[in-house]
Amino acid sequence: MTSVIMAVVKAVHGHEGEVTGLVQRTHARGRAGQRSATLLLGIEGLAVASVDLEEGGGRVVAVVTDELGAAACPDCGVISTSVKGRATTRPRDVPYGEAPIRLVWHKTRWRCREQACPRGSFTESLPSVPARSRLTTRLRVECGERIATDASCVQAAADRYRVSWPVAHAAYVTRVDAQLATPLPLVAVLGIDETRRGKPVWAQDPLTCRWRIVTDRWLTGIVDAAGTGGLLGHVDGRTAATVADWLREQPQGWREAITHVCIDLSASYAKAVTDALPGAVLVADRFHLVRLGNEMVTDVRQRVTRADRGRRGGKHDPEWASRRRLLTAHERLSPDSFARMWNGLIDQGDLGIEILHAYAVKENLRQLLALAPTPGTSVPDRSVISHRLWRFLDLAAATDSPEVHRLVATIEVWWPAIEASLLTGYTNARSEGYNRLAKHQGRNAFGFRNTDNQRRRIRWACTRQHRRASATTNEMPAQVR
Repeated sequence: MTSVIMAVVKAVHGHEGEVTGLVQRTHARGRAGQRSATLLLGIEGLAVASVDLEEGGGRVVAVVTDELGAAACPDCGVISTSVKGRATTRPRDVPYGEAPIRLVWHKTRWRCREQACPRGSFTESLPSVPARSRLTTRLRVECGERIATDASCVQAAADRYRVSWPVAHAAYVTRVDAQLATPLPLVAVLGIDETRRGKPVWAQDPLTCRWRIVTDRWLTGIVDAAGTGGLLGHVDGRTAATVADWLREQPQGWREAITHVCIDLSASYAKAVTDALPGAVLVADRFHLVRLGNEMVTDVRQRVTRADRGRRGGKHDPEWASRRRLLTAHERLSPDSFARMWNGLIDQGDLGIEILHAYAVKENLRQLLALAPTPGTSVPDRSVISHRLWRFLDLAAATDSPEVHRLVATIEVWWPAIEASLLTGYTNARSEGYNRLAKHQGRNAFGFRNTDNQRRRIRWACTRQHRRASATTNEMPAQVR
């Protein structure tokens, strides 16, 4: 045994140079591996010291500080050279692959030797891992970006990045608030419409047993109706005062740039526009006018059916069987379908004649509204508008139906706004589209309890086109200038 040991010792001593080179190359490969691991981790200011595997397949990455500025006092900025102790933190980072990764940061606690500095000691911190933070900066940024760009709910992002709901939501707020706080783009055509916030709450009166609405919450959306500005603002309620106050809060130059405001037939919104934007022209949305015409036909059908038959309509009644055709545009009905509806109602006598008269009034209203210019068409001549308006009024005057007269009264009250719609072609369709997005965001978030959170999510979802246009050009798009 002694001879074997002596032979090994002699062999080693005989190749001292080779052994030393082997050790140096091994250390060099270790340092190179650590540098490669540090580059792979990619956290600025931290260097990988070692990587160990856990029993469940996870990885534990031990890191140390590799930034001279981490030893600078947060108060006075003087770099310290006096070590007070050591500390270990475990900040969470973005996931790597399927197996989880855990960071273990071995850092130094320093003493501040400046006499004028009130701080006695401090622990190393970096912009990538701020002081007292349990998350890396890039984890917060990626979590907020995931919620903002993927339109996922906050809880889904919190589950993915293993953080709590408040932390994930705070990351989202930090991501979007800066862009939403930028000045509003200049718009020429404004759109105003309301959307219900949640569901109405009903309660039964214990004395009368009648149901009444206890809470019915609404939000009013103000949008760029003819450009890419998106949803410009959300205000609580749908009263004239709240909308007018929001408009008055905007800069004077922004308000003076507005030439037209599209609304549905809402007296509250009309008053708000008159008070806050006296120079703007009101434009009535044509979709709501057609809907009023359809509601008029339905009301006439239901009234004459109850009066003539003493009951509501049934499937064997021709007027009830044709209820869908009565609400369909004439040009969308096939000749056979129209003839079936017309002949079936004519055979019912006065009941059918009154319903068909209301249907003809509705179709004449549609023909009047169809004069509005669309892309590729010209502005209609005022004489053509006057002729179709006269045909509509003349046909409406030939019937005694109170529902038809009520529709005519509404048209007369809103005629200046309707005429502006026929001459400009502006509609409030953009507002209706954003209302759909608002409801979609509510479903994604599984409902909102906080109004501020709801407004923020909806505004962010409804300004994508504006953000995309702003990102591809250095100046504002021409249509919102």
